Amino acid sequence: MKTSTFTFLPVFLIAILMGCTNTSNKQVNNTNDSTSNQQLSKNSNKMIQKITPCLWAETTDAKAVVDYYLSIFKDGKMKEHHQYTNPPEAGGGKFETAVMEINGVEFSILAAGPYFKYNESVSFVINCKDQEEVDYYWNALTTNGGQESACGWCKDKYGLSWQVVPTEYFSLINSEDPKVREKALTNTLKQKKIILSELK
Repeated sequence: MKTSTFTFLPVFLIAILMGCTNTSNKQVNNTNDSTSNQQLSKNSNKMIQKITPCLWAETTDAKAVVDYYLSIFKDGKMKEHHQYTNPPEAGGGKFETAVMEINGVEFSILAAGPYFKYNESVSFVINCKDQEEVDYYWNALTTNGGQESACGWCKDKYGLSWQVVPTEYFSLINSEDPKVREKALTNTLKQKKIILSELK
């Protein structure tokens, strides 16, 4: 009997949510070292972030996903990593979860295979202090399988959309001077990566 994706998704997602939010009450195969286990146990009841974005990557290797983002966002760390096996009635198969923190923001990673794809309806804005920082993140995200888009938008190698924007950009497009606003907005439409000098 063929099992559709949506037949096992409810069970699948319940297992994921329980594993990500309450590690103290669930037995899992934790691949972190003993030091990480002790830290996790100590902090298991401490709420750090009220709302955590969960990213479903089209792979079953959550650690590889985290390693990729930590190679780009230097101020980050992996906080948890777990491996699971779906029960036979839920379709079987292995998947992994992880929790990472980059630039002070916590993300949950669900590495469960190619069932869903990212699209531009969800993106993350990187507020950059200057052009040099824009160049760094743009190059890091668009190389190694990433993709340039338009108006400061790009995709990383997993297909996740990012907006790489210098903070000064917002003062230009929201300027009280209509000429400044018009020039910034008009020239934005001509760009892929945001280049501040061409907007002023």
